[in-house]
Formats: sequence, C-alpha cells, structure tokens
Amino acid sequence: MSKLLSRIGSGLRGIRWRGLAVDALIAIVLLLALRAWLQWDLASGPAPDFVAADLAGRPVALADYRGEPLLLHFWASWCSVCSAEQASIDAIADDHALLGVAMQSGDAAQVRAHMAREGLGFRNLNDPRGELAARYGVTAVPATFILDGEGGIRFVERGWSSELGLRARLWWLQRRGGA
Repeated sequence: MSKLLSRIGSGLRGIRWRGLAVDALIAIVLLLALRAWLQWDLASGPAPDFVAADLAGRPVALADYRGEPLLLHFWASWCSVCSAEQASIDAIADDHALLGVAMQSGDAAQVRAHMAREGLGFRNLNDPRGELAARYGVTAVPATFILDGEGGIRFVERGWSSELGLRARLWWLQRRGGA
C-alpha cells in the first residue's frame, strides 16, 4: 500500500510541476504581449535626427554620438515611475553615452532645478511641448531607446527599466562594435 501511495504522490508532484510550468509559460507570453502592445507606436529603424540645445545651452545633435551606443531616455519631472528609475539612469551615464530628454516638464530653468534637487548629472535636453518626443512616438514616459553606433534604434522600452537590463543591452552593442 505504501508503494502505491508513494507512486500516487510522485505522480501528483509531476502534475503539479507541469501545471506550474504551464502557468509560468502563460505568464511569460502575456508579459511579452503586453510589452509589444506598449511599444507598438514607438519609433524603430533609423533614429529621427535632431539638433537642439542641452540645458547648459550647448548644441547637441544625434550625429554627435555616432560610433558608440547611445541610451536616449525620455522622462518627465512629474512622472513617479521616472523618479523611481532616475538613480539607475544617472549611474549608467557614468559609463555609457546617455542623453536625457525632459518631456513637458516646464522650462529649462525648472528642469535644471529638478535635476539639481534629485542629484542628476546626465546631459539633458528640454522638450517642453513634446515635439522631439512625438518624433520618436513617445506618448508616455519613461521611454528609453538604445541606439547603435550608426544611429539605428536597436532596443526600446516604455515604462520602468532595470539598470542591469539596460547595461546588458549597451554591453551587447559595444561587443558588436556599436553596430
């Protein structure tokens, strides 16, 4: 009898593991579908070119970053998710080319004051009317684009992104020579 109960128990454990595996697979498929839905309207292919002034008044163009991967990060001072990931974004700027775009966050002085309060030091553009954001299809922040060294959009994220995930993508592009 104990052998029979043991076989039944091990059979049930097998069924339980298969059920958990199916549940995990369904969750992964749903998360990937949600990610695709959130990103369907974001720019892809060659990154829309721009020339603008950063918060210090210095000219900056997308072409300035040719030859190296670039993390182009759209954010807003009023966005709580943006605030939650700002320290990670700022840390990435210590090791990689990063350009922030403050979308609809007030004038340049207000954005500079916000960045100073938060201790953020990455180079940033101000996009008070969301015009640059619209060129990239950004309607919600945060939105992050990782461009290769030739200005092509290789990865996009809408919503919170982990520092590790962003660094891994930048590392991968660097290993491939930025292209």
